Amino acid sequence: MAHSSKSSGIDPSADDGQLLEVARGDRDAARRRDASAALLLRYRDAVYAWCLRYTRDPERALDLSQDVMLTAWEKIGSFEGRAKFSSWLFAVTRNRCIDASRRVDLLADELISEEHPDPAPLPDAVAIDTGGEDRLLALIRRELDPDEQKAIWLRCIERMPVEEITVLLGVSGSSGARALLQRARRKLRAALDRDERRMV
Repeated sequence: MAHSSKSSGIDPSADDGQLLEVARGDRDAARRRDASAALLLRYRDAVYAWCLRYTRDPERALDLSQDVMLTAWEKIGSFEGRAKFSSWLFAVTRNRCIDASRRVDLLADELISEEHPDPAPLPDAVAIDTGGEDRLLALIRRELDPDEQKAIWLRCIERMPVEEITVLLGVSGSSGARALLQRARRKLRAALDRDERRMV
C-alpha cells in the first residue's frame, strides 16, 4: 500500500464510490492499488476504534485492526457494492472480532423488562458443553439475519443501550430493538434445541 497516489492520478479526497470503482475495475494495477489504499486509509482509525471498543486492549485492538485491514485489502476487488463500503468494512471487523473471541457471554444479557418479559435464558452452558463458543458463533451467523446479528453484536459485545441500538438500526415499533434482540435469542434457542435433538 506504499504506492504513491499522485503517480497514478488517484484523488485521495474522492468519495468512496469513486475510489471503489477504480479499486475494483481499473485496468491499471497501480491505480487499483492506490485507490484501495486511499479508501482503506480513511477508515483505518474507525476500524481501530471498533476493535478497541470490543477488546478494551490497545495492543490487541491494533493487532485485530491490522488483520481487518489486510483482509479488506485482499477482498476489496470482490466487494460487490450491495451495501455501503463502510457497512461492509464494519461487518468484516465484527466477524474478525467474533472469530478472535474466547468469550461465551455474547448472549448473556437477558434484556428482560416488565413490558417485554423474556425469562428463558439462552442455554450458553449447553453450547459450551457440546461444542464451545465456536458453535454458538456459527449459530449466530447461520440463524440470524443481518440486523439481528448487528443488534446482538452492539448489545452484547459493545454493551450499547437498547435505545441507541434502536436509533442506529432504524428499528420501528414501540419496543424498538428489544423485540429484535428477543427474536434473535429465540431463534438461537430453537436452533440449539434442534441440534441437541439430533445429538440424542
